[in-house]
Amino acid sequence: MGGQFTAGEVLDMAVRIERNGREFYKKAAGMVADTETSALLERLAEWEGGHEERFTAMKAELSEMETVPTAIDPYGESALYLEAMADDHVFLAGRTEPGEEVAGKDDLEILDMALDFEKASILFFTGLVRLVSPGMGKDKVYQVIDEEVGHIAYLEDRKRKLS
Repeated sequence: MGGQFTAGEVLDMAVRIERNGREFYKKAAGMVADTETSALLERLAEWEGGHEERFTAMKAELSEMETVPTAIDPYGESALYLEAMADDHVFLAGRTEPGEEVAGKDDLEILDMALDFEKASILFFTGLVRLVSPGMGKDKVYQVIDEEVGHIAYLEDRKRKLS
């Protein structure tokens, strides 16, 4: 596999991660005791769904140059690799579906898990942005990162109010 990803490939990963995040937040919202925390998690699920739609739209708007594969991949191994990376990202590592790890956790533990996801998402996309050259849509990858940054403040605020 080559050393660069196109913006399209990164956006495919973003869509998959946001979908997993949305499922995690939906399940977590039904597991917490605090109604305000539940409402925040439901909003985060909605926002993740909105991000998924936004990233799908961003991919549709990419120029032809941004969608050209940067490596020869006759067997589609790159796509399989990217799917595995996205699925192993925080929520699904070793599990069959997003959200199953919230069982038996209290509200603060669930918020900590959500914060870890958001931080890991930022690190994940920050790492990937280094692999996308400026001419291949680096600015679009930074937009992916910006979408994740805002969630941390909401989660930290809720956690402080519960502590």
